[in-house]
Amino acid sequence: MPNIRLWFSPGACSVAPRILLNEIGAPYEAIRTAIADGAHLTDEFVRLNPKKRVPVLALDDAVITELPAIATAISQLAPERNLMGKGGLDTVRVYEWMNWLSGTLHAQGFGALWRPLRFSADRTTHESIGAQGRATIADCFDAIEQKLVAPFAVGGAFTSVDAFLLVFYRWGNRIGIEMPARYPRYAQFARTLAARDAVVAAFEAENIALDGTR
Repeated sequence: MPNIRLWFSPGACSVAPRILLNEIGAPYEAIRTAIADGAHLTDEFVRLNPKKRVPVLALDDAVITELPAIATAISQLAPERNLMGKGGLDTVRVYEWMNWLSGTLHAQGFGALWRPLRFSADRTTHESIGAQGRATIADCFDAIEQKLVAPFAVGGAFTSVDAFLLVFYRWGNRIGIEMPARYPRYAQFARTLAARDAVVAAFEAENIALDGTR
């Protein structure tokens, strides 16, 4: 097993790879950093990842960024766990989910809502950008509610998709959406996953809760 380090910010999307590392039982060092659009980042972290984003995963001297790539790297540490699917169409579906969640729900939805400056330097546009972000989030959550098949998103087994979906469920609660009432299937899915030992340990380590209150 390589020397594993994970750079994270509490409650950020970096909780997903933490859950995956817990799932495979790999020893790792978790290194806390800030992510406020590059503010308060250490010079060391910026050298490590000039994109100025978490998560960052290091396997010995190999530095990996972007959550789908990080999830793939963790999966390769324990291929018997099939964290990127059992192969064939299941693996295709995992990447389909991961790329959509990362590129659309995360970047376009929550990115526009929380970081409108990434889309326009004109602050007079930020309110409308945020509103469009909320609309994108709602569209994605509606799709998730329809696509989910209990108890897991893909292939009847735990995959990286499930850990990533927990991130957005928390964030939905954080922005004031009444998730259990509006998305009952997603809510049941999240509650079931939140009882897994790997998730409990990750949430406790970062002092966060499923309802987004901390």
